[in-house]
Amino acid sequence: MPDYPALQRADVLAMLAGLGTRGADSELERLTSMEVAWLVHQVEQRYGVELDLDDEELARLRTVSDAVSLLDESVRARRG
Repeated sequence: MPDYPALQRADVLAMLAGLGTRGADSELERLTSMEVAWLVHQVEQRYGVELDLDDEELARLRTVSDAVSLLDESVRARRG
């Protein structure tokens, strides 16, 4: 299975910029529920996986930093 580049903060901010809620240079850390849903969808599309996060995992996605670590970890777990 091919390796992929780790999800970085700049990637998450670029994805959020695509939603139109903030710019790619935003310093806002807190995520809205809409942004969380958008990020999960964008990561699934980018890496070709279905994350199927449970309520506990989704509750941990409160900030951009949380998204970077949890979503990257989830993709790696699904891709083996």
